[in-house]
Amino acid sequence: MTRPEIERALDVLFILHADHEQNCSTSAMRTVGSSHPDPYSATAAAVAALYGPLHGGANEAVVRMIERIGSVDRIPDFIAGVKAGKERLMGFGHRIYKNYDPRAKVIKRMADQVLSVTGSSPHLDVASELEKIALEDEYFVSRKLYPNVDFYSGFIYRALGIPVEMFPVLFAVARTAGWLAQWEESLLDPEQKISRPRQVYAGSPRRAYVPADQRR
Repeated sequence: MTRPEIERALDVLFILHADHEQNCSTSAMRTVGSSHPDPYSATAAAVAALYGPLHGGANEAVVRMIERIGSVDRIPDFIAGVKAGKERLMGFGHRIYKNYDPRAKVIKRMADQVLSVTGSSPHLDVASELEKIALEDEYFVSRKLYPNVDFYSGFIYRALGIPVEMFPVLFAVARTAGWLAQWEESLLDPEQKISRPRQVYAGSPRRAYVPADQRR
């Protein structure tokens, strides 16, 4: 029998991941879509962008990081490694949110509800303690590093028995709705032209041409 807590958690996860401004994958969808290919081709571009570990694979990276830490007593060594540049704190920080990602607060509550049904997780305990320590550490606070949407979502999927390799797939399932909405919006806008970002050349200044036989 399906538990309402699990149904609710998946609904919330899919809603929170459906669309989120001009992130990497959504920008890819709009850029490719602006040349008017079929929606499958534009969606394939968005999926390729989402597949990267810094985007749709970020929650998988969080789970693997917590598994590698292993226990609460090993968190101080991990934190020291982050400060020394030997470790990377995954699931913290965001290009837009410079404080606590509001989506992360909702997902954390969902994780607690799901695990109340599926059973406790030592990994979630490690994640919670890691968050607590990081939020009290001036090193992270001064850099405005707070949990983002990826920090807790993977623990819900893991509690439901979903392999970590499938996390980006679930992200894509949810975000496809947002991608297609963005694609349709751009096509219906008569002012929308093919994407052509500008760039500023910052290389060497003008140089004299040297014939090949005079080069050393």
